[in-house]
Amino acid sequence: QVQLVESGGGLVQAGGSLRLSCAASGRTFSSYAMGWFRQAPGKEREFVAAIWWTTGSTYYADSVKGRFTISRDNAKNTVYLQINSLKPEDTAVYYCAAGNLPYYYSNYDLYRVRYQYWGQGTQVTVSS
Repeated sequence: QVQLVESGGGLVQAGGSLRLSCAASGRTFSSYAMGWFRQAPGKEREFVAAIWWTTGSTYYADSVKGRFTISRDNAKNTVYLQINSLKPEDTAVYYCAAGNLPYYYSNYDLYRVRYQYWGQGTQVTVSS
């Protein structure tokens, strides 16, 4: 049974930093893409960042480029999202997701429908 468990969320002031973690278990993820998505109140869940286990290639939403960094630790089966220079508009529930996508082919691979497994989410709240 696949499990994705996020941690690291919290309340932080604008300009601060957080590191989110996603511990994956239940199968081999070597042919998967791992993504972070977020959902603010009253809004659709949106793509934030993704990393491919096979190549280590990373992709980001334009709104977070330069502030967010996604990385992975193969030995720990864990994916991280380092969030710097936080803004109030970053306030959301952040979800980790895994998709059976051995390689990146197009931006369609960043859509949430391409990801089969989801964590329960971790709340990030940024105060101004």
